[in-house]
Amino acid sequence: MFSLGPTEWQAIQVTARLCFYTTVILLLLATPLAWWLSRGRSYGRVIVQAIVALPLVLPPTVLGFYLLIVLGPRGVVGSTLENLGLHHLAFTFEGILIASVIYSMPFAVQPLTEAFRNLGRRPVEVASSLGAGALDRFRTVVFPLTRGGFVVAATLTFAHTLGEFGVILMLGGSIPGETQVLSVLLYDHTEAMNYDAAHSLSLMLLIFAFFTLFVVYSITRRFQVAKV
Repeated sequence: MFSLGPTEWQAIQVTARLCFYTTVILLLLATPLAWWLSRGRSYGRVIVQAIVALPLVLPPTVLGFYLLIVLGPRGVVGSTLENLGLHHLAFTFEGILIASVIYSMPFAVQPLTEAFRNLGRRPVEVASSLGAGALDRFRTVVFPLTRGGFVVAATLTFAHTLGEFGVILMLGGSIPGETQVLSVLLYDHTEAMNYDAAHSLSLMLLIFAFFTLFVVYSITRRFQVAKV
């Protein structure tokens, strides 16, 4: 029976940090973006929606390659950082965090956009007519009525980040304690024909994926029933 060793625990810690930071950052970025997207259907919004959704159809290695070019020592961002006396972002945790935020963007933006659209304009207009400011309207009206969308967005973002592989491997490689996440470690175990370790990690990820989908569908069903 395979037991988790130091390498596995390091990968779990790196993965947990990556998932947590990505989820928090994306909820902060996706909320105003999703609100703007839900307020109209102009061509500008359609273009932004298409850009946000690109990771759904774009091979992750393509995104990882271009991020490696941009964030690496010869890229615009990487070379600028080195000229400032800093280190470039290729093969660093900060680099894979940026990649993860970009790659998981649609999994945060789309559920929130749908939730805001389903909310409609009426509740916000009523709150505004009663003198509530923008922050008060969001805190007391928008968030309570769309909290299911926030839970789904956070759950899907966390789970999707957990399963990221191609973009992480391209930009971060497999540096233990720095960029070696569980999906990359699984690949390393398989490449080394360490199938017992690969099986244990695969089973753990499979169980978590099922649990995530169960939570998402349960939340969706609960709010659908509540509306009836």
